[in-house]
Amino acid sequence: MDMRLAKIAVEAALADGAEYVDARCNRTATEELALRNGQVDAAEAPEEAGVGVRVLAGGSWGFAAAPVTGEADVRALARRAVESARDLATARVRPVRIAGEDVGAAEWRTPVEIDPFEVSLADKLDLLHEAEASLEGAAETVARRASCSARREEQWMASSEGAEIHQVLVRTGAGISTTAAANGTTQTRSFPASFGGNYKGAGWEHVLSLDLAAHGARMRDESVALCSAEPCPAGERDMILMGNQLMLQIHESVGHPNELDRVFGHEVDLAGSSFATTDKLDGFRYGSDLVNLVADSTVPGGLDTRGFDDDGVPSQRWHVVEDGMFKGYHTSREWASAIGEERSRGTNRAEGFYNPPIIRITNLSLLPGTWTLDDLVRDTEDGVLLDTVKMWSIDQRRLNFQFTSEIGWEVKNGERTRILRDPTYQGSTPEFWRSCDAICDADHWQLWGVPNCGKGNPMQVAEMSHGAAPARFRGVTFVR
Repeated sequence: MDMRLAKIAVEAALADGAEYVDARCNRTATEELALRNGQVDAAEAPEEAGVGVRVLAGGSWGFAAAPVTGEADVRALARRAVESARDLATARVRPVRIAGEDVGAAEWRTPVEIDPFEVSLADKLDLLHEAEASLEGAAETVARRASCSARREEQWMASSEGAEIHQVLVRTGAGISTTAAANGTTQTRSFPASFGGNYKGAGWEHVLSLDLAAHGARMRDESVALCSAEPCPAGERDMILMGNQLMLQIHESVGHPNELDRVFGHEVDLAGSSFATTDKLDGFRYGSDLVNLVADSTVPGGLDTRGFDDDGVPSQRWHVVEDGMFKGYHTSREWASAIGEERSRGTNRAEGFYNPPIIRITNLSLLPGTWTLDDLVRDTEDGVLLDTVKMWSIDQRRLNFQFTSEIGWEVKNGERTRILRDPTYQGSTPEFWRSCDAICDADHWQLWGVPNCGKGNPMQVAEMSHGAAPARFRGVTFVR
């Protein structure tokens, strides 16, 4: 895999009559390692490499991909992409037009202090054994798990417009979880987040910084306590969301409804459309005046922090919501003109070499406010503080939702009191964000990685991060 193969594919497709071409040569290595109850539960290290060629011919997209490395095979792949475009052109409604972009040659690498693929298997297992052992000590515990993950993607992209982009993207992640069973129920606590922990665009230094073993005893004790805790009562009260729950709220009720292809109906058959239609742009109150949601493909440590997207567009930062008002979409070179913009926001990405790029959520964060968490709790008379995603559901327009956290704490007269089990809240996206009246400050803010966002048909998995500090929402409906 190298730039030479990408350029050969571009030249071959142009020779066959393509109007525009881009080719991506990708090599990806992933490592997944997990322990469960003292035994190895997962140990995988898959690698994949290949070439994907995307062309415009006859006003239609064509795409072809294969795990090829030879020049002759790459040329054949390019011809196949052109043929597919011509075949599809007979069914198109209108010709594809793409926004201009001037890139040229460029390179970008994730800053890494410790290469995770250079850390020995023995050292990784030692860390996981220590983390998993920290969850021991309670008779009610039935499952203990510790896991770590690393991914490295190297990409060479060339286009018929002169782009020659080389990128190396690295991310790591790790976490622990423990499940207790007692009193006819089972309850799980996870650190630092559910579904494998927290992930960051960084090297092994991120895993070390989590200090997983230091948090095991608390997770164990909380999972046991939840088995005898009262369920969170139904009713209307204030709610404080910790960052590892608020990140899901950002993802589902802001990120997905603001992917512009979804707005125009290109996800209806799989994951729904969007309530955030184009007539709302610039004039719709998405949240309270405190709510500023910023998309940023340049933020340090983000899972979608990179130099360029798969359209060859440089990474950018912009407001999706500014002072509560709806301001911007995630776009691509193909979709930018649909809302009168001359340039893409740089959010077109593909999973691997074997998929064409589609619009994906980038790193999307709620900007911090001015509160400390202690002051926010003291200022809350009747509420619930929620921590860590457990389950969720949202409708086909990304409007009405129901989310459940792993754990809640009742807040009465400014004090955090009893633990509450399965706190579940419902809402409608605009009303929910409009009810936000306090956000904690930058000292409480951090990025939370999402390594498993699904979109597209066929399904593609993408990664991104959401930054958040704890925030309060007034008058939220809780259900049992």
